[in-house]
Amino acid sequence: MIKKNIVVIGSGLTGLTSAHYFNKANADFIVLEKKDTYGGVIQTVTENGFVFENGPNTGVLGTVEIAELFEEVADECKLELADETSNKRYILKTGKWEAIPSGLIGGIKTPLFTLKDKFRLLLEPFRKKGTNPHETLAELVKRRMGQSFLDYAVDPFILGVYSGDPNYLVPKYALPKLYNLEQDYGSFIGGSIKKGFEKKDDQSKKVTRKVFSAEGGLSNLTKALFKSAGQENFIFNAGNIQISKVDKGYLVKYENNGQISEIQADKIITTTDSFELENLLPFIPKEKMAKITNLKYARVIEIVLGFENWEGIELDGFGGLIPFKENRDVLGFLFLSSFLKNKAPKNGALLTLFVGGTRKDYLNDLSDDEIKKLVEKETKDLMGIKEFNPKLFKIFRYKKAIPQYGVTSGERFDTVEEIEKTNKGLYIGGNHKDGIGMADRAKQGKTLAYNALQYISNSLD
Repeated sequence: MIKKNIVVIGSGLTGLTSAHYFNKANADFIVLEKKDTYGGVIQTVTENGFVFENGPNTGVLGTVEIAELFEEVADECKLELADETSNKRYILKTGKWEAIPSGLIGGIKTPLFTLKDKFRLLLEPFRKKGTNPHETLAELVKRRMGQSFLDYAVDPFILGVYSGDPNYLVPKYALPKLYNLEQDYGSFIGGSIKKGFEKKDDQSKKVTRKVFSAEGGLSNLTKALFKSAGQENFIFNAGNIQISKVDKGYLVKYENNGQISEIQADKIITTTDSFELENLLPFIPKEKMAKITNLKYARVIEIVLGFENWEGIELDGFGGLIPFKENRDVLGFLFLSSFLKNKAPKNGALLTLFVGGTRKDYLNDLSDDEIKKLVEKETKDLMGIKEFNPKLFKIFRYKKAIPQYGVTSGERFDTVEEIEKTNKGLYIGGNHKDGIGMADRAKQGKTLAYNALQYISNSLD
């Protein structure tokens, strides 16, 4: 048996961020990872002249923590911001790609929305704010902006982020910034304008909302964090991890190379998916754990296409999203090589598209051959190519891809907080709370580290 002050379970972006700050503070810690490498779903691959991700493709600089994380590992990993092309995005309507409007004037001119809803848009700042905290996203958008805004703006956005259903997702939990615009300012439009005039400190200015990757691929970020955290502080291939409470803290048992090992720890940080927690923390009452593990996930298939010579439509944007109303078999395309460097050979193109989601879950059961036929048909039809001859074709299947923040989320968040309060030294992280994006993961990872160390917010700066 060995003794450690802190044990971190999982080495995805959340766990790596926590480990980075622990090592920075000279903490006594160890990270247990069930797989044979770090990074979780963030894995960059180079093949046939293409550089692609088999997990998240990009992030958004939506928190101070993700911006500062890149600053702190700048010697090992360079932040890559998407070029201005990424500001242009498309929505499919009646088989034609339409640019998403920016600003009020664009919203009035676009063919995406009905005339009735364009008039509703002008009156949006004058509507009363909602009073139901569990109002669904669909209800909120129809109430403030109208059906066509739901169909051709919010719905495709939700498919792109959550692969989910606006009739299920609750803004208070899934999109808290949007929810708070109405609650704090009374209006989406008015709130956005007022926030634009608010003075920002130097830290807030780092939250630019720009799309980012890392030069050479996102694995370079996780590689830099792994190095910063100290490879001697990681144990890989740690299977059947189980935590129990003992008189002085916690006992962690795991299997490694056919042997059972034990670690006595004062503090535990979990960064796993919610469905792993029941086996990981068997001392938590089942009725409480059920309020966490009942979380719904979207199944998604990600397909990566690499074309040596692109002969389709002009790839002059971030990508195109496809509203559910259009009844297509793909959720959308990302034009990765159009706004990130060195993703494809010269004159070539790297595309990523997605199939499945919560409303077309049955497509996840298609075979690889069936998926390839589906992708060929949709790509020819929507991307303007006559011959489907990609040099690169990869399929990645995710059974538990994206957690869906529905009406039970508040109860889940409260339960996690209650468990932490009654089990001193236990900190439960993961994408089942605090958001699903890379920026959210970095923020949570840093917060977990600070809480476990019981430091004030600037003690590690």
